[in-house]
Amino acid sequence: MRFNRVLLSTTLIVVALVVQVTILARLQLPGAVPDLMLLVVLALAFVYGHVSGALIGFGAGLLADLAPPADHAAGRYALVLCVIGYLAGLAKPEKGQMRTALGPMIAVVAAALGSTLLYAAVGALVGDTAARHVGLGGLLFTAAVYDLLLAPFTIPLVMALARKAENDPLAETQSGGGGGGDVAAGWLASGTGLSIGGQHGGLRLRAARNRAARAGRIKGVKRL
Repeated sequence: MRFNRVLLSTTLIVVALVVQVTILARLQLPGAVPDLMLLVVLALAFVYGHVSGALIGFGAGLLADLAPPADHAAGRYALVLCVIGYLAGLAKPEKGQMRTALGPMIAVVAAALGSTLLYAAVGALVGDTAARHVGLGGLLFTAAVYDLLLAPFTIPLVMALARKAENDPLAETQSGGGGGGDVAAGWLASGTGLSIGGQHGGLRLRAARNRAARAGRIKGVKRL
């Protein structure tokens, strides 16, 4: 991944983890806890694709596994978010832009249900049966409702930030190895080279017209 992707993803994941641990986890809501990190991983995967989505999901999950007050084996949530990030990246829309809100909402519900089931399944494999005592049905329902309510305030903002970082002219220049095309694209995107290019284009057009006019006058003289 490029540097701007890594920097933005790391910043968003850390902020989401702090908010989730210090605020959302202390709301004492019935059932599940709103999963802000899951929503951030989804939004980044929608823009960056399945490979970056899997890497971001793994890193976010591992950070959540190690952050206090974690009460489960390290790597458990990393596996869950890695799978979710990969699958969400496969549904990446064209140019990273969602045309309707229906697709993201369906993806949020599917990710909330899938992450809860996968987390419980991995826990069952390692001997953690806490989901049975809490009630898996209640966890699934509340996880879907909470994440769905939180998604409109999270996913559009994260996707907008990711698209802005992705279209950074400086980042395009560096990724292209300093090529002239990338520099020109960066200037055009910034609006500075547009007027300069227009001026040069106008000068070239006027010069071509002048040459054509002179050639016409010469031919006319010869015909006479």
